[in-house]
Amino acid sequence: MNSELIKALKLKMQPVAVVLTDDKPEAGLHFKEGNIRGCVASMLVSSSKKNRIAYFDRKTFGCPGGGVGLGFGDCYGKFPIECLLSTGNKEMAAQMGPAGDFMRDGERFYKSPEEARKWVDSLPMTDVPAEYVVFKPWEMLTENDKPELLVFFANADQLSALVVMADFNRGTNQSVTAPFGAACQPILYAFDEAKKENPKGVIGFFDISKRSVVDREILSFTVPFKLYQEMESNVEESFLRMHVWEKLQERQ
Repeated sequence: MNSELIKALKLKMQPVAVVLTDDKPEAGLHFKEGNIRGCVASMLVSSSKKNRIAYFDRKTFGCPGGGVGLGFGDCYGKFPIECLLSTGNKEMAAQMGPAGDFMRDGERFYKSPEEARKWVDSLPMTDVPAEYVVFKPWEMLTENDKPELLVFFANADQLSALVVMADFNRGTNQSVTAPFGAACQPILYAFDEAKKENPKGVIGFFDISKRSVVDREILSFTVPFKLYQEMESNVEESFLRMHVWEKLQERQ
């Protein structure tokens, strides 16, 4: 598919479309059933860098946070996520064996389990109306595909451009949000935005535990496809066709 927006941004990593379908892809990256440590964010990055389709269902979403991020409902269940995100729990870690190392001291993203639980309760949990969530690199999209979302990987200059473009024909200064979550969970937030008349773009990949899977200057920008189309339609009239943006490209 042709995109003047993507051309103008000069991205090093290609965007990845998020597609909902009841048809299982014939081939692609996927987790084996029972793999509870698989990382959806790593799959997302691999889809972009390796130009590979990746797909997930309700039995193959990897870790609980990945299931939540993909829109498979509340996959945390009885998993002590509030302890993991905060101060940990040594007793639970001991019961979990070698897999409990990460639980011993917690990740310290929140001061206490109480604050972490507030975060969990604030998540816009959803259950997508499809069997499969598919990651499809931009270069593999066809005119027959109907993406729900588009995930950009952008450096500071490119992210700045995406933020400006999201509000280009709105003038609200309220067209972008940047919530904390697991590296894959901007997908969940963008699913929620897609339900709105004027959806926002979601800046993400703030998860310190997964920052290592992307270059240090990269963040994600996830948009409902409706917003992408809005941004695409405004490229010719925007700063992306002006000298100031062309000049900025010289340092990339």
